[in-house]
Amino acid sequence: MPPSVPDYPRTAIVTGAARGIGAEVARRLAADGLAVAVVDLDETACTAVVDEIKSAGGCAVAVGADVADEAAVEKAVKRVANELGDPTVLVNNAGIIRDNLLFKMTLSDWDSVMNVHLRGSFLLARTVQRYMTQAGWGRIVNLSSVSALGNRGQANYAAAKSGLQGFTKTLALELGRFGVTVNAVAPGFIETEMTAETAARIGISFDDFKEAATKEIPVGRTGVPADIAHAVSFFASEDAGFVSGQVLYVAGGPKG
Repeated sequence: MPPSVPDYPRTAIVTGAARGIGAEVARRLAADGLAVAVVDLDETACTAVVDEIKSAGGCAVAVGADVADEAAVEKAVKRVANELGDPTVLVNNAGIIRDNLLFKMTLSDWDSVMNVHLRGSFLLARTVQRYMTQAGWGRIVNLSSVSALGNRGQANYAAAKSGLQGFTKTLALELGRFGVTVNAVAPGFIETEMTAETAARIGISFDDFKEAATKEIPVGRTGVPADIAHAVSFFASEDAGFVSGQVLYVAGGPKG
């Protein structure tokens, strides 16, 4: 390992980490003591999160990569290994929405969502598992959604998030004997730019959208990125080694 690589017990890769849930996950894992690669399509967009982590005493690096591009993923992971150490924690959070009713949904809408959510998670997991199996320890956390249970106007997104649950359970079966656990977190209504975009799509204000959602949530509030980061932190921890192949709905009430 090169001398420039920091001496941290674990290195994590978090995709889609320039904002929202991914950014909060990156901050939380850094606070937990991990070196964190903040990965997003635009590397410059990651610098604010990296600066926050470093200001708090943590270790992080910004990495730009298209998670749906095989060569870009290979290059990004190698860079992380060289600069931070071999990655043994992976959080597949990168995602996009291209919402529309089925009869209006284009092939591009479908393919774009599948490529980022499913192809991207596959490419990252396939690449990073090499380091995990070699180390005899690893944690993969995939971000699903309550939309996996079905959601009007999100045939592509729902199918992708449901697919990630099957992907999670299969990898748990394949990688368990190597000391690698694989779990999924399925957020409910979380206050992010993505949910704000959904409100705009259906033509209501974000405040009205949150108010309507709150009425349907048993705990009486909408979620925030920190709620998801806490769940990811548990799955990524040393003590969660006997939990694998699970889907945890973080939605303020029973789902699934």
